[in-house]
Amino acid sequence: MTHLWVRAEQRPNEERVGLTPEGAAALVRAGLRVTVEASSVRAIPIEGYRAAGCEIAEENLWPEAPQDAIIFGLKELPEDGTPLTHRHIMFGHAYKGQPAGRELLKRFKAGGGTLYDLEYLVDETGRRVAAFGYWAGFAGAAVSLKCWAAQQRGGIAGPVAKYPGRAALIADLERDMAGLSRPRAIIIGALGRVGTGAADLCTQMGMAVTKWDMAETASGGPFPQVLEHEIFLNCILARPGCPVFVPATAKTAPRKLTVIGDIACDPTSDFSPIKVYDRATDWQAPALRVADHPPLDVTAIDNLPSLLPVESSEDYAGQLLPSLLTLTDLSAGVWERAKAEYDRHIAGL
Repeated sequence: MTHLWVRAEQRPNEERVGLTPEGAAALVRAGLRVTVEASSVRAIPIEGYRAAGCEIAEENLWPEAPQDAIIFGLKELPEDGTPLTHRHIMFGHAYKGQPAGRELLKRFKAGGGTLYDLEYLVDETGRRVAAFGYWAGFAGAAVSLKCWAAQQRGGIAGPVAKYPGRAALIADLERDMAGLSRPRAIIIGALGRVGTGAADLCTQMGMAVTKWDMAETASGGPFPQVLEHEIFLNCILARPGCPVFVPATAKTAPRKLTVIGDIACDPTSDFSPIKVYDRATDWQAPALRVADHPPLDVTAIDNLPSLLPVESSEDYAGQLLPSLLTLTDLSAGVWERAKAEYDRHIAGL
């Protein structure tokens, strides 16, 4: 019997989950064994999973799970260097040259486990079968606007926190923007999931939005138009050959740009299209000031959908469920393709 073990998230400010109680019930009906760890922070209560027929385990017990269990989480594992012996479904952030990702792969190689990276679960056309993109874009645009509003008042954005829903987020933004004009934003990657979410937030806040996608960036740059907007929202997944959207010279160049929302948030990748910063920001300090005259703040939080944990979890889990229902055959479909990607990178260590 295929055994899926849903672990508790151990990263701060991470309340999302990739499986809802309704999805868990569907897996149980399909003949899978489902274990869900208790969690002190998960946005969806454990009672629903118990009612769905899941076994309930103690929080963070996954290292002791049966060897045949498939461990399912979203964000990073603790960086303790221990070999990883299980099969894991998670966002590994390990295939684009990230230093921490390389260490993660070494742990899998040492333990004989396998990484099924959620970012690389794709259909026959190469399109991801599930993504948090819409809510990343929505929340990332919101945080970027908070950064801009703080600038207008002579400061820098303070800590951010989760919201019970999008209405509460919008209400909070309206308070931040009270008495201020609306800035103009340019979105690159506007036709994708992330860009759609970012554009929806900007539109809801009454902002003028310039929407770019592959056609507008096909020339390879430079792109002076980016510097002519107050806010730039990067919504594309960095890949080899990606053009540079904001070069290092932007810090000192004439510009109206004062906030960069790097929603894709991959600053340590060799392919990052934004060259004015080199580290992610976080909930406590969402803005990184990289220039002063005029100010230029970068916000790059890598778990943005957690600002809206219930809505983003329900959306993502619904997209992923059809693939989870095929876990009984890891040698085909999305799982076969994800395993091939893992094997390719392990071979390169």
